[in-house]
Amino acid sequence: MPSSTATPLDSVIGTPGPVVSVAPVGLVAPGRHVPLEVRASAPATGTDLPVVVFSHGNGWDLDGYAPLTAFWASRGFVVIQPTHLDSRRNGFDFDHPVFPDIWTERISDLTRVLDQLDTVEAAVPGLAGRVDRSRIAVAGHSWGGQTAQSLLGARILDDEGGVGRDRSDARVTAGVLLAATGLAGDDLAPFAQAKFPFMRPSFAELATPTLVVAGDHDQSRMSRRGPDWFTDAYTHSPGATDLLTLHGAEHSLGGIVGYEVAETTDESPERVAVVQRLTTAWLRTALHVDDGSWAAARSAFHDAADPIGHVESK
Repeated sequence: MPSSTATPLDSVIGTPGPVVSVAPVGLVAPGRHVPLEVRASAPATGTDLPVVVFSHGNGWDLDGYAPLTAFWASRGFVVIQPTHLDSRRNGFDFDHPVFPDIWTERISDLTRVLDQLDTVEAAVPGLAGRVDRSRIAVAGHSWGGQTAQSLLGARILDDEGGVGRDRSDARVTAGVLLAATGLAGDDLAPFAQAKFPFMRPSFAELATPTLVVAGDHDQSRMSRRGPDWFTDAYTHSPGATDLLTLHGAEHSLGGIVGYEVAETTDESPERVAVVQRLTTAWLRTALHVDDGSWAAARSAFHDAADPIGHVESK
């Protein structure tokens, strides 16, 4: 099911349109160790366009994840991708003095994007006045999933197990978490407990509507558990009402970070095509573009002769 091939799901999400993509777009970020830059991709036509702010996984940047972000833009979403401090471009590795604060800077990057949508609109030719700011979602992969889920309501536990600061954002009304990290405590491997003290999520407070996407062959070095670790947001939060599990998928979910890159250990255009289309359908419903998209996509996916995954809902 390559993304260029028609599928039963395409009738649900509509035909692709031309996209305008601009990068880098500089945003104001006082005190940040390096300037904040984003990529903004938007449909060339259309009005009342919903927004998706996307947080990349560790080491990536605003040029990654084109198989997913460009697809969303071609189906009617304005997609904004910041480059976080942990990008390989910046050289802040796990032992760098900056690293312990990167997790909070990542969250701040997403709120800075929301605070400066005027700047983003002005940077993309023809976009001004076409964005619907009442329809905003956040999405993220891997560490980006943990970043995005903070704006959806998830908290970080402190050393005593207390629930930390609420970093949710009322402007965000939906989320997509792709291979997002799970619970901590005894579930974390020893080196992760030492290096990533911020990887202690509490999902009980995540109440914003959310789709979780996970691979049933995704085994993290961070966790002592198996692939089910990446479904914890669905299992333990009231807001994550839908779970897409991809059969045979590892951490890159078939190649959403990019085709033919080292991180993609399970390359599968068919799997990527499923992620593209089902996330698009879910976002269209969650952001009230088409309230029937998600139900129709689930039905078409369920009826596929050779299912590549399955969907659960609460």
